[in-house]
Amino acid sequence: MYKGNYEGLHRRIKMNRDNFIYAAIITGSLDLIRDLPEGDEIDMCEGMERMAEEFRNEGRSEGKLEEKRSTLKEQLEIKLGTISNNLELQLTNATLEKLNILTRNIFNITNEEDVLKIIN
Repeated sequence: MYKGNYEGLHRRIKMNRDNFIYAAIITGSLDLIRDLPEGDEIDMCEGMERMAEEFRNEGRSEGKLEEKRSTLKEQLEIKLGTISNNLELQLTNATLEKLNILTRNIFNITNEEDVLKIIN
């Protein structure tokens, strides 16, 4: 598209509003339509910036979830010794809400069954 020449990217590129909506539907990006500004044209640079920010936020959320899983796994290994593959899998599949509950109850856990009761 730009073949390594990014000097022109600072220009504001406009897209017809209807075409933008069609593109969002086709790509499954319906969340971009939700906060669509009024007018006949959409500033594509602004749209790309909004999309990039959403990706960054999603990455931050995934990073926090993975860090919580990792920390809980380490704490459980210290408290219980080696943990089973089943428990490790359950931790991997647990929601953030369940992991938060587990975090609050970490001192009450005495075995893997206690953990499984909390996260299932």
